[in-house]
Amino acid sequence: MPAPALILHGGAGARRSRDYSAEIVHMRQVVETMAARLTDGLSALDAVVEAVVMLEESGLYVAGRGSSPNLAGEYELDASLMDGPSRRAGAVAALQGYRSPIRAARAVMDHTPHVLLAGSGAARFAAEQNLDPIDDPDAWFTRAGQGEDNHPPGHAPQLAHGTVGCCALDDQGRLAAATSTGGVFGKLPGRVGDTPIPAAGVWADTDVAVSSTGQGEYFLRTAAAAQVSWRVRSGSPVDHAARAVIDEIGALGGDGGLIALDRHGRHADPFNSQGMKRAWLSSDGAIGVDVFGR
Repeated sequence: MPAPALILHGGAGARRSRDYSAEIVHMRQVVETMAARLTDGLSALDAVVEAVVMLEESGLYVAGRGSSPNLAGEYELDASLMDGPSRRAGAVAALQGYRSPIRAARAVMDHTPHVLLAGSGAARFAAEQNLDPIDDPDAWFTRAGQGEDNHPPGHAPQLAHGTVGCCALDDQGRLAAATSTGGVFGKLPGRVGDTPIPAAGVWADTDVAVSSTGQGEYFLRTAAAAQVSWRVRSGSPVDHAARAVIDEIGALGGDGGLIALDRHGRHADPFNSQGMKRAWLSSDGAIGVDVFGR
């Protein structure tokens, strides 16, 4: 079996004019924590959930606590996860009132016959699962990156974005992926992007795990996450497969990035925005963190 490996992201769309020192320190801490947990035998599925919860709770990224309101002043959050060996998936969309969308998505996977719950139905389910509510949204949310014009020239300016995600390979050779977001800034009420949609915002099978970040409408139109898997299964190395998908999104006028991890522990992290916050644990135990390097 391969040694455990992991890669996470704190969102594409990073700008060179901003200081990401806090995010760099935090991402390294998350990877170090998960490296120890994976070494102790944690499953890939549990690892991606735990890592994304840490990213959501930090308030540093546009997901969980760092989310921004929509045009109606409401916080609608999305998340999804997928287990590679079983292809089980769980997701929530336009969830209001709960601190951890990824925990809600995990509960959908574990405790319902469904894949996706949305809106008030997702909120009722979260309450039934005794998930942590948000008592005072104005005090809870940090609105990380609100108002950033983080699109590159030539790409849709009305879809400034942010997301978090993680892909993991455990010591049993199992892959999993998870993604969580507050959505694009200034979105219409009810807007749902790629994040809670398996095949677009998240994917995991026995060959590769993928988490997307960017202008979700373009990732939906290209089935971005699953397309990486299709390319890998057709014989492409994971880095070539991932880059080809981001190039296709760019050709359509969209921007963003994705992280991918294959069953051998090899990872890829292409993006076409100025930067993408990400960190990784290689199968040899090395840990890396980067924002603007290619």
